[in-house]
Amino acid sequence: MKIVVYCQHVLGLGHFFRSMALCRALTGHEVIFLAGGARVEASVPDHVRMVALPGLMMDSAFQRMYATEAGHSVAEVKAIRTQLLQEMMAEARPDVLIIELYPFGRKAFRFELDPVLDSIRNGSLPPCRVICSLRDILVEKADADAYEHRVVGTLNRGFDALWVHADPRVVRLEETFSRVSAIAVPIVYTGFIAPKPPPGARERIRGALGLLADEPLVVASAGGGKVGGPLLRAAAAAFERMGGGARLEVFTGPFMPEADVRALEAMAGGKIRVSAFTPDFLSYLAAADLSVSMAGYNTCMNVLAAGCQALMWPFSQNREQRFRAERLAAFGDIRILADEDLSAHRMADLMSVRLVRKHRGGGSRAAGIDLDGAGASARWLAAEMDGGGARQ
Repeated sequence: MKIVVYCQHVLGLGHFFRSMALCRALTGHEVIFLAGGARVEASVPDHVRMVALPGLMMDSAFQRMYATEAGHSVAEVKAIRTQLLQEMMAEARPDVLIIELYPFGRKAFRFELDPVLDSIRNGSLPPCRVICSLRDILVEKADADAYEHRVVGTLNRGFDALWVHADPRVVRLEETFSRVSAIAVPIVYTGFIAPKPPPGARERIRGALGLLADEPLVVASAGGGKVGGPLLRAAAAAFERMGGGARLEVFTGPFMPEADVRALEAMAGGKIRVSAFTPDFLSYLAAADLSVSMAGYNTCMNVLAAGCQALMWPFSQNREQRFRAERLAAFGDIRILADEDLSAHRMADLMSVRLVRKHRGGGSRAAGIDLDGAGASARWLAAEMDGGGARQ
């Protein structure tokens, strides 16, 4: 089976890595991964060919789109991408097209997605199944009625199925989308997409860092990094206040503003190390005794899969991250941070309590949560395609 996976990340890295995890699970198939945001360092499995579309991103307020390559206007990039997508779909002739998030999000990318969906429907492009790959929680919209009407219309017109990458025992789509009953295509809850740490990851990372057997490790991260500076500065200041006896690994993310990176680098040294990114982040969480992070989908799933206790500061611009953190706190050892917790003394107290608890045998628990979303999606697709053909 030939499968095209389209993913456009605009602010952080969660959408990219969730889609890549899905691509990894589609073993035995020829997968073309179309990535539309800023370039990301990632290992690509042999059965996946990654194609980087000319990059488009959004500012942290989701108000302005910009081209990632200097010297190109947004209009120029849009025109190039629209033609490129049509040409690639015509050449690849995939059996399945998986589109991440749209039409529930990425409205700004209708310029290239709607023409492809229309061309599949009217026969200008070869027929194929079209699937929406959707995370667990949707952000709120100013005009919810108009938004939901548009989403349902696009979904019912151009798609064959909707994958919701969540465990319905934790969160259901209708909690953040009221018109679920109007969706005519199959809705499939796959479970959360949460890759497992590699075997022996904890021992490997702790050995590479030279940690003593009982030496605590704290990992502080901010996803892509555009909006995580205050959290990481608070974690580093708190760690300095705590004194010795532990190690802090800080991952800024590749998109953190330079001023925030410089401030963190000025705090590095001794038992604090600052890095932009690691492709082995899940292994670091497996080795850690505490995670300090935001509450994006991928980070939350990594925390649960690694069995690491966590302090989480949800992104405040919309409800998504707080909603997720509150639900998952009932299943994992997650403490939600308020803005007032970002003072050095308050954060130091919270981190110290968690590290003592870990030393005494406390820790994360994710029992009962379905974390096999990538595998379940691949199995569902194989069974569905065995039993049917492309959209006619």
